[in-house]
Amino acid sequence: MQIILLENIMKLGKIGDQVEVKNGFGRNYLLRQGKALRASKENIEFVSKKKVELNKKNEEVKKQYKEIAAKISNKNLKFNKESKENGELYGSIKPKEVSSAFKDILKVEINPSQIDLRQEITQVGKYIITVNLHAEVTVSVNLQVDKIDSI
Repeated sequence: MQIILLENIMKLGKIGDQVEVKNGFGRNYLLRQGKALRASKENIEFVSKKKVELNKKNEEVKKQYKEIAAKISNKNLKFNKESKENGELYGSIKPKEVSSAFKDILKVEINPSQIDLRQEITQVGKYIITVNLHAEVTVSVNLQVDKIDSI
């Protein structure tokens, strides 16, 4: 499926780029979320006229995400979890849990889909996670998992 991007999308392209994507990804995500239009003569002309406005809007969004990135960059999130004797957790830490920790501890709203754990967190220890706020704004956050002392 040929589409025209209305936003900068990581690993896909920039505003106004014509790209080929799989039908499901185009239909179910890009078109439905308003991130792209089907590639047709009318839409190509529409995007070329609106490109300046779209870039301006993108810069505003990017600026907001840079402010959030400055707030959370190199911060430490601490989790206290029950674990076995060998340090293995009874349940792994998921992006949804990390997202709620950002909201509770740092007072910042971050979607679970923006959090890249890189690996499954199933052990007590220190981890570095990546938060993809925008196609051009990513930030690293330290995550500490400690064992709860048993009674």
